[in-house]
Amino acid sequence: MPDLENLKKQAKLVLRWHRQRHYPVAAQIRAVMPRFRNTPDAEILAASFKLRDAQEMIARQHGFASWQALKAGLSSSARPAKATIAGAEPQLFVADIQRSCEFFRKKLGFSLVFIYGDPPYYAQVGRDAARLNLRRVEGPVIEVVLRHREELLSASMTVAAADEIKLLFLEFQSAGVTFHQKLKKQPWGARNFVVKDPDGNLLLFAGPANREPVPEAL
Repeated sequence: MPDLENLKKQAKLVLRWHRQRHYPVAAQIRAVMPRFRNTPDAEILAASFKLRDAQEMIARQHGFASWQALKAGLSSSARPAKATIAGAEPQLFVADIQRSCEFFRKKLGFSLVFIYGDPPYYAQVGRDAARLNLRRVEGPVIEVVLRHREELLSASMTVAAADEIKLLFLEFQSAGVTFHQKLKKQPWGARNFVVKDPDGNLLLFAGPANREPVPEAL
């Protein structure tokens, strides 16, 4: 469980971002606050938003319906022996944010979480539990020949079950996706494939290995 004082600071930071019309926070608010669902960013940032709203948002992000429920949960839970990393968000370097967002939306079935800047220079796309951050840069960060020769991956994503990886591959194939490596069974039993985005970033999609049936005892 997180520390209550840190959560209070997070709520105050969210409130300040809202008052400063910081667009990325609008996407976060919309994602967890039921009354802002389907509300455009501009309307969220123009709406009344107080500290109690920011606290409710933080509580919902941690799986509680309200700030009071979060505090009760914290008081009844033992402090863990170590911190738990809840997620990871790889960052891809791209030349054109709009082009990349369209690729992930139309080809890979992702949705736009937020886009920031005018012209845009930062965005996030997501599909199910996966999140990818897109950062616009001038020129390639990794030399193209080196990236392909060494097969340097920019991100790796997995599906929940072994039979789902073929479904995902067929979905991408029907959308006209460019593959750096088509669906392949690896020596350790797992199957995976690699997609190349418009900027040459290599994205690995993998499924877990099929478990061999355990023989019955004689």
